[in-house]
Amino acid sequence: MKIDLYQVDAFASKPFEGNPAAVCPLEAWLDDALLQAIAAENNLSETAFFVPTEVGYHLRWFTPSVEVDLCGHATLAAAWVVFHALGVVAEAVAFETRSGVLTVRREGDVLVMDFPAKTLSPLDMHAEVAAALGGIKIEELLISDDIVVVVEEASVIDRLAPDMQRLKQLPGRGVAVTARGDDVDVVSRWFGPKVGVEEDPVTGSAHTSLAPYWAARLGKQALTARQGGARQGALSCVVEGERVMIKGRVAPYLMGQITLPDS
Repeated sequence: MKIDLYQVDAFASKPFEGNPAAVCPLEAWLDDALLQAIAAENNLSETAFFVPTEVGYHLRWFTPSVEVDLCGHATLAAAWVVFHALGVVAEAVAFETRSGVLTVRREGDVLVMDFPAKTLSPLDMHAEVAAALGGIKIEELLISDDIVVVVEEASVIDRLAPDMQRLKQLPGRGVAVTARGDDVDVVSRWFGPKVGVEEDPVTGSAHTSLAPYWAARLGKQALTARQGGARQGALSCVVEGERVMIKGRVAPYLMGQITLPDS
């Protein structure tokens, strides 16, 4: 059995930026254990698999250790594969997912994802979260599916040295640390050791929480953003009521085939 595999860099203007994702188009679903094994073998933060449906595609995302409910950069990557590798000429593609139907449309060479916005609530765990992040000073602490840690200066984010074992003990999927940027509106880093991803260079799904927060705080619906530590990527977001439009570019890197035994 052979499965096509595309590795692309999402939220990147050229290779070696942004967040790498593997994408595997399938004709029909394989066994879940095999999908997870492929994701583990790829050893990227996400591997996306999709199969055709009547409305578009059924899309699923796997980290090296678990299947997740929502992934932004691998959705962007999957849309790029549909448009550019599979040659679909439509202006938009619809993905059926665990988080509902997600659409991605073309805007020139930019892809625009339409995601549900998430609501943040206060979290009273300042001491535990600060210790897990190396003793930083927290300005505001919130939670949706991720913990969101707001700090006063972007320079704090550059110096983060989190304790991954302590992060695993915290609630939520992962931890996003964010601040107002200097050359962009929002900067952040995201850590998810609980789901097998110590640090994700650019996490589109985290911006379903970050974008509404910063839109309200800065008084603007359209935001520019940068995420990452040693490896970084760029995106922009537009908050439209209960939805967030997350925009980014994709840079192709690799195309190949996975070879598996027939039984």
